[in-house]
Amino acid sequence: MGRLIRSEDEKEDMKMAYTNTQTVAGFQVGGWIGDVLAKWTVARERRAVYLQTLNELSAMSDRDLADINVARVSIEDIAHEAAYGK
Repeated sequence: MGRLIRSEDEKEDMKMAYTNTQTVAGFQVGGWIGDVLAKWTVARERRAVYLQTLNELSAMSDRDLADINVARVSIEDIAHEAAYGK
């Protein structure tokens, strides 16, 4: 059996949370909590990418940054784009 190779988008789509829902006065408690936890997890993962990119670029010397055509003043913008997109 061959190995299935997935794109990053497909891997992101596969992350799911399953919860039991209870309705209280017409309000689905479990669904709301699941949504909040899913959004929090995505935000935490994006923040981790931002911080890792920021730390790695900040640790580079000015000469190394010049080699990859990055100005030190642009590091925060590059890290933000890496984590959150444009």
